[in-house]
Amino acid sequence: MEVYIADAVRTPRGKAKPDGGLAELSPHGLATTLIDALEERSGIGRENVERLSLGCVGQVGAQGGHLALTTKIAARLPEGTVTHTLNNFCVSGLTAIAESANAIAAGQAGLALAGGVEMMSQVPFMADKADYYTAREFAARDQYIPVVLAAERLSVRENIDRATMDRAAIASQGRAAAAESDDALNASRIAQPSLDRDETIRPIDAEKAAALAPAFAAMGEQYAEPLDGEALDYRMTVAHAPPMADGAGIAMLGTREQVANPRARIVAFAEAGGDVRDSLLGGFAAMERALEKADLSLADMDRIEFMEAFAVTIAKLERDYAVDMDKVNVGGGHLAKGHPMGATGAILLSALLDALDACEGRHGLVVTTGAQGVGAAMIVERLAR
Repeated sequence: MEVYIADAVRTPRGKAKPDGGLAELSPHGLATTLIDALEERSGIGRENVERLSLGCVGQVGAQGGHLALTTKIAARLPEGTVTHTLNNFCVSGLTAIAESANAIAAGQAGLALAGGVEMMSQVPFMADKADYYTAREFAARDQYIPVVLAAERLSVRENIDRATMDRAAIASQGRAAAAESDDALNASRIAQPSLDRDETIRPIDAEKAAALAPAFAAMGEQYAEPLDGEALDYRMTVAHAPPMADGAGIAMLGTREQVANPRARIVAFAEAGGDVRDSLLGGFAAMERALEKADLSLADMDRIEFMEAFAVTIAKLERDYAVDMDKVNVGGGHLAKGHPMGATGAILLSALLDALDACEGRHGLVVTTGAQGVGAAMIVERLAR
């Protein structure tokens, strides 16, 4: 059974700081504004929703207590709506969408809402204080290292230098700044009363990028044991890392009978696991699997939303894959717009649909990468409306 996307919307991304544009909103309240928008835009009433699945990484404090269930109550979804809150690190939002699509395809669910939310101004990175973050009973190669150190490792192992990563950061910021005045690329971005733009964009030129100092050597000292003597030269600056952000994205999914006028059809989805020390390679593996499933190539993609999980990843994509970079992250990427972890996959899917509409393209690809080797990718086909 084929699964269709009625619509996919996202919030602006706000700074993950107390004065950020979304910081005073609740996570369930932010998600509820998107459910309201989906009902209004699609004409499909929320009384028809049978499933709500939300990705969220920091499931403590404001985001604890089963966030999808809290959102169900706040959004006045039917009592019988099944809810799931899941954590698959930074690919959570895309995983939530795929799991709901699979349930629909299997006949186990009808109309579904799925995506993710993360309010990092309220629940900071690693706020769950998991034992695994500092556990030393595992072999060194299996111990947790922050994803920024995985990015440093990858830059060394792949011989991706500072200048290459600077260029990636400059390009992302430039495209993001230009996209702010492009209504088509923001057609599904739902303004909030407190924020109507992506707040973390900071255009930078080559001179400013070159002047920035490497930022993560101290973290390397903290994780010396799991690095197991591996030599890193710490070439990454703050410009090469996506800013922490608040944000949410949600898609409405169903069969063609349930969704009379869909924006897109899900063509293929794939996930990948891998070496926990090679965190940032999971997205590439998932991308390759999704393309194989769809019997398509990167050249067949009219638009690609590739999660800039540090500048090293987008630099590797450009160097190692046969891809037209003019089709990739046309509205800017994570290096500029920020990374609300559990929401990222859903936000990128919404951005992809806008980019496809803007160019009247057919096929699009979302690629997401998370810590400890996780990755996910989805291919969609835009439908004329």
